[in-house]
Amino acid sequence: VSPPNLSAAWSWQLLALVAAVLSLPGLIPAQIRYSIPEDRDPGSSVGNVAKDLGVDVRSLSARRLQLVSDGMRHYFHVNLADGMLLVHERLDREALCSSSPTCSFPLQLVLENPLQLHRVEVEILDVNDNAPKFPKDRVSLEITEVANPGTRLRLEAAEDPDTGSNSIATYELSPSEHFALSINVRGDGVKMPEIVLEKLLDREKAAVHHLVLTALDSGNPVQSGTAQVTVHVLDANDNPPVCDPPVSKVYLEENVQVGTVVTKLNVTDLDEGPNGEMEYFLKASNSAPLKLLDLFSLDPQTGEIRTKALLDYEEANAYEIAIYIKDKGSPAMEGHCNIRVELVDVNDNRPEIMLTSLSSPVQEDAPTGTVIALIQAKDNDSEENGQVHLEITRHIPFKLVSSFKGHYSLVTNGPLDREKAAGYNITIKATDSGMPQKSTHKNIFIQVSDVNDNAPTFSIPSYTAHVEENTSPGTLVFSLSASDPDAGVNSKLSYSIVDNGNHGLPISTYFHINQENGSIYTSRMLDYEQEKVFQVAVEVKDSGFPPLSSTATLHLFVVDQNDNAPVIVHPQVSKGSAFHQPVLLPVEPGFLVTKVVAVDADSGHNAWLSYSLLQDANEATPFKVERHSGEIRAVRALREPGVSHRLVIEVRDNGVPSLSASLVLVISSEDNAVQDFSKSLDLLPKSPSRAPSLTLYLIISLVAISLVSCVMLVIVGARCFRSGLCVPSWFMSHCCSKRTDRKSTINFTGRPHPEGFIRYLEVGGAGAQHYKSCLSPMSEQGEFFFVKPFSHSTTAESMLAFEQAGSVLQSPSDGVRYTKVILKTFLQGESCCARGNPCADGTLGSPMLDIRSGGSTVLFGLLQLLVS
Repeated sequence: VSPPNLSAAWSWQLLALVAAVLSLPGLIPAQIRYSIPEDRDPGSSVGNVAKDLGVDVRSLSARRLQLVSDGMRHYFHVNLADGMLLVHERLDREALCSSSPTCSFPLQLVLENPLQLHRVEVEILDVNDNAPKFPKDRVSLEITEVANPGTRLRLEAAEDPDTGSNSIATYELSPSEHFALSINVRGDGVKMPEIVLEKLLDREKAAVHHLVLTALDSGNPVQSGTAQVTVHVLDANDNPPVCDPPVSKVYLEENVQVGTVVTKLNVTDLDEGPNGEMEYFLKASNSAPLKLLDLFSLDPQTGEIRTKALLDYEEANAYEIAIYIKDKGSPAMEGHCNIRVELVDVNDNRPEIMLTSLSSPVQEDAPTGTVIALIQAKDNDSEENGQVHLEITRHIPFKLVSSFKGHYSLVTNGPLDREKAAGYNITIKATDSGMPQKSTHKNIFIQVSDVNDNAPTFSIPSYTAHVEENTSPGTLVFSLSASDPDAGVNSKLSYSIVDNGNHGLPISTYFHINQENGSIYTSRMLDYEQEKVFQVAVEVKDSGFPPLSSTATLHLFVVDQNDNAPVIVHPQVSKGSAFHQPVLLPVEPGFLVTKVVAVDADSGHNAWLSYSLLQDANEATPFKVERHSGEIRAVRALREPGVSHRLVIEVRDNGVPSLSASLVLVISSEDNAVQDFSKSLDLLPKSPSRAPSLTLYLIISLVAISLVSCVMLVIVGARCFRSGLCVPSWFMSHCCSKRTDRKSTINFTGRPHPEGFIRYLEVGGAGAQHYKSCLSPMSEQGEFFFVKPFSHSTTAESMLAFEQAGSVLQSPSDGVRYTKVILKTFLQGESCCARGNPCADGTLGSPMLDIRSGGSTVLFGLLQLLVS
């Protein structure tokens, strides 16, 4: 709603505001002025704001056009379909602007994306919809009969809420031979009708005169109002009271105490006696109706005017008080005084902060200078008391930019980070320039929306897990978990397996992952003999745009199960057949008849083989089989030719459950034996095509492995002497070689046995770690504990450990039988415990694992040598 009065200087202020808007970056203000007659029906068109602003009608909805007015009620709205400004409520100019000569509505059009602010002013044109009306329909006047021609009887002016040409233009008086009508224009422009005596009165002829006073406006059509005027002719008192001066001005501060004296009237009456005694009466003026009677009081005897209530400059800055004085003559004479009370403003109003537009939430990557909100500040006080300054009370990445007088933009003043602050409570303080100053605070909450600026991360870059071979598909192997500090869809994670190309088949054929929780399951049964270690690269990706990701590696070690039975590779016989082995007499005790050689595809304990002779308890046989070597020797002398002995040789591994293979061997004694060893070899039963090849391969393997063993012994010995290691004696009851290099320690241990020295040695090496090899309670048979594995080692570190510990172990009695050097990598810990048995730290023992470093597996396998 427009203010009650608009001065001529308002146009200059409007121009200054428009210039301020034009200087604001990012906003291109424009001002449109429309005019519309009052009393238009709702829905009436005012103007096409889209066309006048040059805005595409189709973009109005997307740009969220808003119409903001200063008042609480909305008399206009914009049709977003065609951009027309329409009347929302029926307009009554007289109710909205009272008697103000102009009546206009300042509106603000706010467009977003980009943010623009335009000012629209709608002027409400007056329509002659009100007829003049007198305060009283019947007026009674008195006049003395001695009144001279020219005596004036003042009447109350008619009221017409319309303005301009539709206001009161003139008055008409019904024809009378004694009275005529005179119209005077008051200082404020109000036309006051007066009845003028033109001819002396004669009470005896006419004591009462009846007149009709008509008020006419200038509208089209002309409207009028009437009042019945009755003039009573009285006697004698012919001097009215006179106010000096007739019009006076008084200045008074607002909010003065009730009862404060405003002024005291100076009125004289030239008559004497009762005709000179006066009484004062307060009447509301035409411009300020009956409310004056509630604000001011008049002493009827003294003419002193006092306040009856608190005066508010913001409600009205001036009051016109009309006072008439009546003497006590007969008839009584009247005088009139006009008092103008102008209020002086006091800083008694706090500033107001109004949020006209708010864009929340704001993205955390919003550039500096992004407009967040439009704010309007005003103070109902005037001049300095009404000058308002806005500020933000604390240091945050926002600032206020002044658009034009009383209008501000809240913009970003630095980078935003939702992960540090998901929202800001912005306190805006408005302070006026009065004395004393008054201030107001307003809180605005700005929510920061998330942008996908953080990649998901795993707690560690690599993980280690174990899975037994032959587990059924769908077995849970490991669960990985990642975190993302973003929110909403930007923190929704999905997991996937990335094929690193280190296997013959895609890694996805072995494992699959739950995309939601990162749990990895087997997709097929795993075979330790085919793949011992897997490197599973897991990628976690968020659902933001663009999506961000990171990768972790799961080192998955397959634990061997005893799923392969021993296979007898020498001597080779077809299934269901027996192998015939002739021996040449004579045979002495301890004579080596032949050797059974078997292999097992498993590893560790599952691949440790033992040979035994199955025979009836009541049947004595002249042969025995060495448990660990498979050598068949005579236990007593044989002299009788043509005797055959049937032996059943069983080979059993050390797994749980144990698996076995058997061979039927028929040994027949023959006379006239040739003592040459090479000829005895020719007498061995063999396949015509493969036996010479097998012997040749065994001889070549024996020579090659012997050479490699010698080279390794030389290298290890050189390193031991150069590094200061203590080299154990092969004949000591315990053997150890230990090197301490800062945080790296390698231990390996052996124990002699009646059948020879230890056959197996597990060696591990890794920087900044400790390793330990121990003998099991069955060490008398040369068996080892399983060593509890710990952290990863690189290939270079493992090779160093192998060179430091990879010695060829010999039996003091039988010479070199086996060399088995397996390079392992261990998990954290040094305790030794048998597989499946509790360790010192409460965990169960687990078999040693092959090292996997850089995507390749380093495995030094079992080398078996056949010695005559």
